[in-house]
Amino acid sequence: VRGRLTGEMLTTRDDQQETTSQLIEPRPWRAMEVRGIRLNLDNVELGEAGGMVIGQVSKTFTTRLFEPQDLDRVVYINRVCLPENYPPDFFMAHHREYPEAFIVAEMGGEVVGYSMSRVEHGFSNFKMAFVKKGHIISIAVLPHARRMGVGTSLMERTLEALKHYGASEAYLEVRVSNDPAINLYRKMGFTVVRRLVGYYVDGEDAYLMARPL
Repeated sequence: VRGRLTGEMLTTRDDQQETTSQLIEPRPWRAMEVRGIRLNLDNVELGEAGGMVIGQVSKTFTTRLFEPQDLDRVVYINRVCLPENYPPDFFMAHHREYPEAFIVAEMGGEVVGYSMSRVEHGFSNFKMAFVKKGHIISIAVLPHARRMGVGTSLMERTLEALKHYGASEAYLEVRVSNDPAINLYRKMGFTVVRRLVGYYVDGEDAYLMARPL
């Protein structure tokens, strides 16, 4: 008996007939973990004696510009991944004003991460001058899509977009306890400019990190 997973249905086939039945409690994102390895189940067949034959297990992703139909997914990612949550109108306002600086990452046909930024005018973080600065407002990647380069790709494309808008430097805020994010930003050329005491609503401090573009 062989079979294939199709959405929320399980189809099995023998030499005489094909039957379809409803799966019980389908897993989100069509993925599962086998001995600690996360597998995409879009191309999985059930082999002999219940074994699995893995077709194309892919961890590839692409980045593209945010589109309005991505809104619900982006809001979901924001609420799952970050304690700093924004209303839908906030996301759409940034999309309207700076569409090139609102990037999403897609994996297996689903949005798994995003980066949203804007351009501001103010004093430089590096010199006594009034400059155009790119502000990375929010960036998040779902847990199952981390450690694959998604965050790095989102940041790289974001920095290019901010340069496109004429920014000469970029900055962001990050929780002082968020070591993975801080390490990523350092690798991207950001340095700590100052510590913002009690920046977050729960009282935690933030680092303001910046880099020239």
